[in-house]
Amino acid sequence: MTQINLNGHAVFAATGGRPFDPSLPAVLLVHGASMDHSVWAQQSRALAHGGRAVLAVDLPGHGRSEGEALASIAAIADWLADFITAAGLATAVVAGHSMGALAALELAARHPERVSGLVLIGAATTMPVHPDLIAAATEDLPAAVAMITAWGFSTTAALGGNPAPGLWLTTGGRRLLERSRPGVLHTDLSACDAYTGGEAAAARVTCPTVVVAGGGDRMSPAKAGRALAEAIPGGRAVVLDGAGHMLMAERPAEVLEALRSLY
Repeated sequence: MTQINLNGHAVFAATGGRPFDPSLPAVLLVHGASMDHSVWAQQSRALAHGGRAVLAVDLPGHGRSEGEALASIAAIADWLADFITAAGLATAVVAGHSMGALAALELAARHPERVSGLVLIGAATTMPVHPDLIAAATEDLPAAVAMITAWGFSTTAALGGNPAPGLWLTTGGRRLLERSRPGVLHTDLSACDAYTGGEAAAARVTCPTVVVAGGGDRMSPAKAGRALAEAIPGGRAVVLDGAGHMLMAERPAEVLEALRSLY
């Protein structure tokens, strides 16, 4: 674990159980809406013990990081560029999930010198959010959490198919969302819903890119993931049959393989 000061706030990042060494090839892992570094627990540990400098960051207002949640994808992208610099890195492979994938895509387009490779998980050029979900995120958090849990996991995951023995995928996801600070889920979902720059950003990406999509994803369908990969010069799509939106938990080994494929 490490803490970095940025813009007057303490920023927390998990390092995969190894001391952070900026001299090593670096990987920056960016979580999705109302989540935190813990969604990368399996991948961050494997990468860190495989000779990588890992930063699974908590975005502002999330997890253990201070500050307010950022209100737009562009703002998150610019913040990530500043975070890479503050961490003492020149560049990093950047992986993002869902909202984090939009931010990683925008980061690669706006700050190409900071991104040596890109892994976009559960992503599309646009990620509109149903108005009922945005409203629930403000007025009825338990209802919003129930919607995301129901839509975010595959049928197999909902029945208890966790690759990590003894853990329950859907309940783990629900508890993570319930721990978010007031207003954060609404801010994050609104940022995703308002983002319209994905197609233009994709065309400007210059680094090797892998888009990982779930074949059973009801939030960012595999068709949209393939289209995103096609919009990125040299982009490659990997579709995991039957998987839902929460791919790092449902298919940890395949997500790790996608990360490793850029080295």
